[in-house]
Amino acid sequence: MPDLGLEVLFKGSNMLRLLQGLWAAVEISLVSIVTSFPLGIILGIIMTKENILIKFLTKVYLEFIRIMPQLVLLFIVFFGSTKILGINLPGETSAIIVFVLWGVAEMGDLTRSAILSVPVHQYESSKALGLSKTQSYFYIILPQTLRRLVPLSINLVTRMVKTTSLVLMIGVVEVLKTGQQIIEANRMTSPNAAFGVFLVIFILYFLVCWPASIAARQLEKKWS
Repeated sequence: MPDLGLEVLFKGSNMLRLLQGLWAAVEISLVSIVTSFPLGIILGIIMTKENILIKFLTKVYLEFIRIMPQLVLLFIVFFGSTKILGINLPGETSAIIVFVLWGVAEMGDLTRSAILSVPVHQYESSKALGLSKTQSYFYIILPQTLRRLVPLSINLVTRMVKTTSLVLMIGVVEVLKTGQQIIEANRMTSPNAAFGVFLVIFILYFLVCWPASIAARQLEKKWS
């Protein structure tokens, strides 16, 4: 049987360390999601307003977040806060700030698209029923928007979880960083440790993201 290097995971508390690293990544994702999604929905509603200044500012924000790689944003927040503001932000806090900025931008754009996809006759019908614009938004437009958003937002969740692997570059000890530490510590005694450790990390990420992907597909089928 080929040596997959899996034996290093059964040495000491290596497997427990990997799970703790996975939880660190999931925790960053959860805090970022809970914070950014409501703010993103509010931003998406604002983006539908016919205001030149609002359209310009939101477009600049979206384009900046999309063009700038998340890793560069992590470096700017983590190192820039120290150099410019004199604040020593922990790596986890810097990661959450970057992921919130990213999540708000992505969720805002998804919300804007979802609102604009609501048929025009829905607005006309609500007006014919005597509903105000606020009532139309709360009782007709937003429920349909949220229904369209759920599958899309779940896909964004999986992307955010996977992208947490970048936070190792600013010293956060998440699952990938822990895996590298285990590989380095066992490099001489287990030359194939890298394959086994990264295989397990892949499986762990898969187990976290797969249920969300299934939920997104099921909701799309149910609401199509």
